[in-house]
Amino acid sequence: MSTVLLREVQVDSVVHRLWAGTKMIAAFLLSLLLMFLPSWPVLGVIIAFLVVIFVLARLPIGALPRLPWWFWGVVVLGGLLNAPVGGRAVLAYAQVFVFGMVLVAASLLIAFTTPMGEVAPALAKLGAPLRRLRVPVDEWAVVVALTLRGLPLLLDEIRVLRAARKLRPKENLLHRATDNPLIDILTACMAVSTRRAGELGEAITARGGTGMLTAHPSAPTRRDAVALLIVVAVCAGAVGLSVAL
Repeated sequence: MSTVLLREVQVDSVVHRLWAGTKMIAAFLLSLLLMFLPSWPVLGVIIAFLVVIFVLARLPIGALPRLPWWFWGVVVLGGLLNAPVGGRAVLAYAQVFVFGMVLVAASLLIAFTTPMGEVAPALAKLGAPLRRLRVPVDEWAVVVALTLRGLPLLLDEIRVLRAARKLRPKENLLHRATDNPLIDILTACMAVSTRRAGELGEAITARGGTGMLTAHPSAPTRRDAVALLIVVAVCAGAVGLSVAL
């Protein structure tokens, strides 16, 4: 996949100005609808809605991930395996595939329009009622924030390692047989994760500890309420269209 994941695309749009928690609630509502009613009319409405959000967010076409050829090969292979069962099986397989891609697209839209620094405060605010049950909401929010910040760095290191392996001189057949690129990548991931974790821990300590990660003064506004009403209306319209058809 040749794209940068989990990093905000720096443009100014109405979607970027929304509170991070609003986008999470919207994605949850869409996924909840698709979980109970994954029909083709609902999928079509949700896809059209995500396309409109993509346009309103003013995201460049280059931000879309370019999936490798083998991914589409696996998708086609899955369809061929379902073909002997019948057309309904292929249609159900395609429906499940589109359902998964819609959820991934919604997640990417959140990542492309939301600074990672706003995710932890939003999670802490959304989970505030759980504090009465002594649920460690802040700790969970910090873990999610650190994971989201560390994953892009880890992916970059993996890309660098793969590029370095391609530049290595060609070896004889014996070395090729005993060489396992997966072991090199896993070893590099462990080393990079340990080093990045230490650097990130020192930076967080210098800025006041993990409590600062959830202390962002962001809060929902009137436009967030309007956005959620639009999402609810889209979900209701999708349900009505599915029932009518």
